[in-house]
Amino acid sequence: MIDLDAYFSRIGYRGPAAPSLDVLNGIVHAHISTIPFENLDVLLGRGIGLEPEALQKKLVADHRGGYCFEHNGLLLLVLRAIGFDAVPLSARVRYQRPRDYTPARTHLFLRVTIDGLPWLADVGFGALSPTAAIRLDVEGEQQTPHEPRRIVRENGRFFHQVRFGDEWHDALEFTGEDMPLIDRELANWFTSTHPQSLFRNRLIAARALPNGGRVTLVNRELSIRDRAGHAKLHMVATPFELVQVLRQHFELHFPDETIIPCAALDWPAAAAGPGTGAGPALDAR
Repeated sequence: MIDLDAYFSRIGYRGPAAPSLDVLNGIVHAHISTIPFENLDVLLGRGIGLEPEALQKKLVADHRGGYCFEHNGLLLLVLRAIGFDAVPLSARVRYQRPRDYTPARTHLFLRVTIDGLPWLADVGFGALSPTAAIRLDVEGEQQTPHEPRRIVRENGRFFHQVRFGDEWHDALEFTGEDMPLIDRELANWFTSTHPQSLFRNRLIAARALPNGGRVTLVNRELSIRDRAGHAKLHMVATPFELVQVLRQHFELHFPDETIIPCAALDWPAAAAGPGTGAGPALDAR
């Protein structure tokens, strides 16, 4: 059973709790602006639990973030508790991947039906999470508080696309197939444990900013992007600074001595110190 009051307090949502489009958009925007997307537990070798109790403890009570199975799994529980008709769907991540490459079906998002109309809700797509629901049955451009989106249908497949400047980019590919818990557990096991999984090989953290911008950390590169898409980049120099960046920009609190074991961080020898990347992983506070 999800504690709606605790969840609303966590995301700072003070609106009504009724199955309407305004409520869905308010929750989605507040969630993405507050709970960061992050894969630190994968890098730290901890298990990723998808049980309701695990999701509420980690993302709500412990003020942590997570990835799609955690974010959208939690949102699914919240929406159903409110009375929404919400169904988990599977997708393939296509961003920056050519159409002739077939990625695994390892993404979870939600179809939410309101007054007979289907909407896409996705609070677990990292720096590309749409900050408002998107109509699934229209193909034209749709506005969100952040980047414009659209749904394109080609040869029986749907493509969720995002526009940067004048160019449209594939974000997700899907067919509308449900993703029951057993499929989510299998995909979660792969993404959190397989040696070739993206989440095992680089550090990712992302959060939407209320002004239409986004803050993203990929390995040591911190990007703060405004609504127009202009980004300020900063390269994190030391493991200690990484902990400070996680705290300041993503409200993720780890002890100052924490070492994140990820080869892609590639610390300069002088900054890293002896043993960096192989040292003990300390628990988050």
